[in-house]
Amino acid sequence: MQARLNIFQKSMLQWNDLHPYNAVHVVRIPGVLDVERLENVITTTLEGKGLTGLTLNRRLGTYEYHGGPPSVEIKITSADAALSPCFAREIGRQLNTPFTQDEHFSPFRFFIVSEVGSFSLGLVYFHPMADAECIMILLKEMVDTYSGRGSPGLDNPVDRHPPRRDHFLSLPPGVLARKLASLPSHIRAMRSACRPHYRDAGDSSNECAFFTLNPPTLSGMIQAAKSLKVTFNDLLLALLTKAVSLLTPDRMQARRRKGISLGCIVNIRKDLGMTGGQTFGLFLGSFVVHHEVPAGIKLADLARDIGCQTLRIKRSRLYLGAPLELAFGRLMTSLFSEQRRRKLYQKHYPLWGGLTNMNLNALWPQMDDARPVDYFRAVSTGPVTPLVVSLTTVGRVANIGLTYRSTVFEPPDVERIK
Repeated sequence: MQARLNIFQKSMLQWNDLHPYNAVHVVRIPGVLDVERLENVITTTLEGKGLTGLTLNRRLGTYEYHGGPPSVEIKITSADAALSPCFAREIGRQLNTPFTQDEHFSPFRFFIVSEVGSFSLGLVYFHPMADAECIMILLKEMVDTYSGRGSPGLDNPVDRHPPRRDHFLSLPPGVLARKLASLPSHIRAMRSACRPHYRDAGDSSNECAFFTLNPPTLSGMIQAAKSLKVTFNDLLLALLTKAVSLLTPDRMQARRRKGISLGCIVNIRKDLGMTGGQTFGLFLGSFVVHHEVPAGIKLADLARDIGCQTLRIKRSRLYLGAPLELAFGRLMTSLFSEQRRRKLYQKHYPLWGGLTNMNLNALWPQMDDARPVDYFRAVSTGPVTPLVVSLTTVGRVANIGLTYRSTVFEPPDVERIK
């Protein structure tokens, strides 16, 4: 049974032609590692759900999982501990390593890190084929099965070939009209946005860094957002905007391009009426915020300004119109040489960073009487943005992965952002 690729998937495949477009989820599990058992759980789960033997037909815009025994790479890595520099380098290597797209290939590979009293399981996936929610649910089932609380892939089958939900004519009434009406102001914002400097436009390699917001810090940030009457996500966008502004003091002397633009990814499964996590695929929206960040502006005022932008976007559900922009980007990209494709977004859609925010507690509750897991993520930057912030709230902490283009940001820049 074949399924049609949606616009996000087609765009990511096009980005993957320039540099591997992968993502990584890592779950840290308490207890002693049983390698043989874990490997059996991984292969049995993938086969039981039929998530094997993937075939892509780029010409027809279709894909199909043929099923059968999985052929999955499972690496035992020598990294010493999660969140260590060695561990971050391993994740960076995974993001920079392409998946070989044979006739029947696996869009997954795994690595295992054994630590004292616990171990970490990393799932690297071909991002055009899946979003964070369905990957998290897949990992959760593997962990539950390994822990003896479930069965591998048999109790919870998934819809591997869902229909497309992103056609322009299928958008809710009014969303397409509001999206089209918002494009002139969006274009003006992009034309006034400061461009990141790429020392080598041909270098798309990713590097990673990780850190954790401890319970007092996370709780304080949530309370601060509430007191400002903005969301936690708005506050994160404001913090990232402020961080970038500190790295770009010269932009205020520019004649026109003084603003900072950031992107944000949105999980649109609820908008599409998907519940229960039984649909495997990619269902995302996106939006952009923009601010000039004048000298001396307080973080509270910046957060409120960004909150006003995101409130308008959410009320109008403009994030559902992202396929319209992606379709135009795909068309423009197809007209240029590879060298010009690498510079297209940098020149005409200059984003400094992107945010992807996932609350694991809403999808994988950590019970007080259970042995809690820990979880963090990293996503390839791609050609659209040189920095991706992947935040995962789990329990009472938030783990943050920073993926960055080394041709734009130096390690000291990343430390300042952290």
